[in-house]
Amino acid sequence: MTTTVMVTGVTGQVAESVATKLAHDHHVVGLARFHDLDARARLEAAGVECIPVDLAGDDLSALPTEVDALANFAVVKTQKWQVDLRANAEAVGLLMAHVRPGRMLHCSSTGVYRPAGAAVLDERAPLGDNHAAIMPTYSISKIAAESVVRTMSRHLGIPTTIARLNVPYGVGPDGTPRGWPAFHLAMMDAGMAIPVFPERPNLFNPISLDQIADTVVPLLEAASDEVTTLNWAGYEQVALEQWCERLGERCSLPVTFEETTDTIGGVTVDTSALEAVIGRRLDGWEDSFDALADAWLAVR
Repeated sequence: MTTTVMVTGVTGQVAESVATKLAHDHHVVGLARFHDLDARARLEAAGVECIPVDLAGDDLSALPTEVDALANFAVVKTQKWQVDLRANAEAVGLLMAHVRPGRMLHCSSTGVYRPAGAAVLDERAPLGDNHAAIMPTYSISKIAAESVVRTMSRHLGIPTTIARLNVPYGVGPDGTPRGWPAFHLAMMDAGMAIPVFPERPNLFNPISLDQIADTVVPLLEAASDEVTTLNWAGYEQVALEQWCERLGERCSLPVTFEETTDTIGGVTVDTSALEAVIGRRLDGWEDSFDALADAWLAVR
C-alpha cells in the first residue's frame, strides 16, 4: 500500500530535498505558494503532487484530508510579529485540524533554546529568544508553533514528533549549494568578513540535506501521543569558523571573521534522543561540506 505524505513548505531549501526523496517510495503531496516555478517543475518531475496554497490564509478547502502523514516544514520570516505568529504557529494548528493526518512531523529549530554558548543542550534545556539579534520574531514564533502542535496533537489524537533542526546544509535537487554555510561561501566570494559571536568558537551540529531526508520516515515512525521531542542534528560539533575555513580552502577563497554581538552565537546540542530513534550517529561532515564546496564551484 502506498503511503500518502503531505509536505508543507515544499519549495524551501530543506523540504524540496525531503519531498524528492520521499517520492521514491510514497505518494507525496507538496504544499507551497509556488512562486518558484522552477522548483515546482522539479518537484512534479520527481513525482510530487503540487497543490498551491497560502497556509496563513483561511481557505484550506483544496487540501486533501486524512493523509497518512504530515511533515511540516513551512516557515515565514517577515520579522512582522502578527504575520509570523499567524503563519508559523496558528496556521499549523488549523492545518492539523483540517488534514487530520495519521501521524505528524513538525520541523522546529534549535533556535528555540536560550543562548548558552558552548554548553551542550538536550531537549530539556531552557527555551529563549536565541535569534533576537538577527531575526526578532524567529525563536518566539518557533516556540509558539511547538506549543500549538502539542495542543492539537493532544486534542485531535495525532501521534507527533517535534524535531529541532540545527544547521541544515547541502546540495539541493537542482545541484545548487544550500543553507547557512552556502551563504557564508557567497560572503567570502564577495570579499566580506563572516560575522561571529565574540564567545568563540561558535559551535553547532550541522546536518546535511541527505541526512535530513533519510531520517524523516524514522522520525514519523517515532511519533507518539505524548509528542516525541528531539534535536535533529549531526553528532559532530563543528565551529562556524572551522567550516568556513574548510570551504574557503576548498574554493580557494580568503576567509576573514568579524566579531560582533549582532549575530547568533553557537548552539550545540545533545543528539542521544535522535540516535535512539534512528539507530545510528549522523557524522561525516567533512565530506558533505566538500560536496557543498564542489557544487558551489560548479555553478559559480
